[in-house]
Amino acid sequence: MSFSELGLAEPLVRALEAKGYSEPTPIQRDSIPTLLEGRDLLGIAQTGTGKTAAFVLPSIQRLVEANKRVLPTHCRMLVLAPTRELASQIADNAKGYAKFSKLAVATVFGGTSINKNRQDLSRGVDILVATPGRLIDLVEQGFLNLSMIEILVLDEADQMLDLGFIHALRRIVKMIPRKRQTLFFSATMPAAIRDLADKFLDNPATVSVTPVSTTAERVEQSVTFVTQQEKQALLTILLADPAIELALVFTRTKHGADRVVKLLAGNGIAANAIHGNKSQGQRERALGEFRSGQTRVLVATDIAARGIDIPGVSHVFNFELPNVAEQYVHRIGRTARAGRSGLAIAFCAEDERPYLKDIEKLTRQKITVVPLPADFVKRAETIKSQRVKAIGADPAPRVDRPRDPARPRATHHPRATDARAPQGRQPRRRSGSGGGGRGRGGGAGRPGGGGGAGRGAQG
Repeated sequence: MSFSELGLAEPLVRALEAKGYSEPTPIQRDSIPTLLEGRDLLGIAQTGTGKTAAFVLPSIQRLVEANKRVLPTHCRMLVLAPTRELASQIADNAKGYAKFSKLAVATVFGGTSINKNRQDLSRGVDILVATPGRLIDLVEQGFLNLSMIEILVLDEADQMLDLGFIHALRRIVKMIPRKRQTLFFSATMPAAIRDLADKFLDNPATVSVTPVSTTAERVEQSVTFVTQQEKQALLTILLADPAIELALVFTRTKHGADRVVKLLAGNGIAANAIHGNKSQGQRERALGEFRSGQTRVLVATDIAARGIDIPGVSHVFNFELPNVAEQYVHRIGRTARAGRSGLAIAFCAEDERPYLKDIEKLTRQKITVVPLPADFVKRAETIKSQRVKAIGADPAPRVDRPRDPARPRATHHPRATDARAPQGRQPRRRSGSGGGGRGRGGGAGRPGGGGGAGRGAQG
């Protein structure tokens, strides 16, 4: 089936052809006709399924057909994303798809100049991609009005809840017209997400693609049992393999990511870290160097990397196993894209074995155990000796506080990744009004590029 057979207009088909896409992915095939009808939609899909195109393409067509002129400081479509990187990625894809449709696209998120955001919104935009914290700041300062919104999209909804955005989302929904189309996407569907969907959506169609078990099946997985102290040496040994093109290394904490980067540097391996404590410029630079291959190792936390599509990742290293099994599936899904092979290698310490058990239960498969190299002890001593000469004594690892796997984030108000107090204002606690108004909506879209001619739209 072609994109034109799904009902997309010629300008959108041309934009897709310019990107080399000729056939829709399953979520695009199932979502686009429904969204063109104006129905709300609940999409259960992970990164890499083409969901960004699934919600952006029909939304562009509906906006063009409605032919409304947007007023200054207003927008007609609002896409909410949990992180800066995902917001930027969605906006870049939307601009590409709207290439022949003459729609204005803008993105706003924390860590950038709020005055620049004000200028971008002053004439009004058709499509606005935003993180919740910065969006509310702009509304409160009178730089943005949400009364013209026709389409609302919530992407990575489960991550929104993990980051403590629930109150912000309820506030935003109250500012938006009740008569609208609402598109709600989540990689997982726990009870809290289902409850939120019931409040925000009006008689939605449901589309579900790529169950978590099948995602894991596409990747060659292995686990090595080690002590916490042995992990750094093992990572250094494995990263020396020239077959590794791009390696994504996951840690549970920001401190842990920085520590891994510093210790790798001590052994001559260049790497960058991406997490919530990095400035926007640092994060963009790290991602840019990784995508271009200038730096072939990127160390990330789950929150910072969520939703980001980086083509060409050959290896994913779980330096620390996540304490929520679904996060493992999100992590390894960054490799084996576009028909390529991919490896996922996990390091498991004694206290992480319960996490491994949960992962194997979720994915319904036993992960292959690979022992330490025969000469590991000797090589580890050499690696540490070289590193100490280069950078001095290793920084002490920070011990994680035990967390309940069912509650991966803090129960107090977490600091949102896009939260930054506007100039001249004191940081404030995010608290939203209770109750969410009834929503409406639908749409799907996978951030990122990838894929070549003859493949479905992957962004």
